[in-house]
Amino acid sequence: MPGESTSNADGRVGSRIANYTAFWEKDSHKDAKEHADNRLANYTDVINGYYDGATELYEYGWAQSFHFSRFYKGEGFAQSLARHEHYLAAQMCLRPGMRVLDVGCGVGGPAREIAQFADCHIVGVNNNDFQVGRARKNAARAGLTDRLTFQVGDFMKLVEQFGENSFDAVYAIEATVHAPSWEGVYGQILKVLKPGGVFGVYEWCMTDAWDPRLPLHKDIAHNIEVGDGIPEMRSIAACKRAIHAVGFEVEHEEDLADRPDPIPWYYPLEGNISNAQTMWDYFTVWRMSWSGKLVTHHGLRLLEAVGMVPKGTWEVGETLKTAADALVKAGKLKLFTPMFMVVARKPRLA
Repeated sequence: MPGESTSNADGRVGSRIANYTAFWEKDSHKDAKEHADNRLANYTDVINGYYDGATELYEYGWAQSFHFSRFYKGEGFAQSLARHEHYLAAQMCLRPGMRVLDVGCGVGGPAREIAQFADCHIVGVNNNDFQVGRARKNAARAGLTDRLTFQVGDFMKLVEQFGENSFDAVYAIEATVHAPSWEGVYGQILKVLKPGGVFGVYEWCMTDAWDPRLPLHKDIAHNIEVGDGIPEMRSIAACKRAIHAVGFEVEHEEDLADRPDPIPWYYPLEGNISNAQTMWDYFTVWRMSWSGKLVTHHGLRLLEAVGMVPKGTWEVGETLKTAADALVKAGKLKLFTPMFMVVARKPRLA
């Protein structure tokens, strides 16, 4: 992205945040193919600009686990997030002593939970300095530095960073949607796995009901892209093709959002506090209500004006509202899933 880079002490780069929405606005004037090519070519800057500005907003408005989950009646928000992480770990059969890679680890919420659940050693990789710094501090605070390490790195260059046949297992939770191509990132994951190693993923996908030829469907996908820093939304069918194309042996695949749950995965985004499942969840749900959004809107304006958050953070906050509205709409219309789960294995050597 253009502009002078001003690095903050916490690892964020001011120009990346300030230029994030400018990048999308400028990019939107290109024709469709040029539009997609530009975003894919600049995926690292797109992701970093987004997360430099969005990380603390995620932690404030959601949690330190940057993902969705399924809900049971009366189940607390934090409990649901943890269960979603445990479920993937259980499906992958993670065990004590395994060396596991977390691709796109965020601030380390899932890694901390899974390391304690499965008693394995997890290496988290993320190309955002700010998030990696927070992940390391969170691990130290939790007393888990013996089981958790976090590194800055590009998940399109995992082999270069870790070498082939380095991990017993690899997982990615709602992260590889940011890759310029699924074949590219899945291929890297396959190579760093040991023969017989397992890969588990919760992927963001447009469902089979999505038709990009329809203006409404196209707009919904675009608003998810802009609001969540995603180069290109792709379909479940494309995800399946990519997993098979790179050489994985698929053991299980399922859209968990398609299960008949009484409470939809997107309910916290609707901002209806009457739907909060426990008293502890009222604040989480309220933050997405009209009054909660109003407080965030003006609060970020003030914090940015006095220099307490980097310039451009308010604009990223506004894009998050766009994303939330699009995700709820897509969820209700069954056009999108944040939890297409695949568990696959690297073939063993002959």
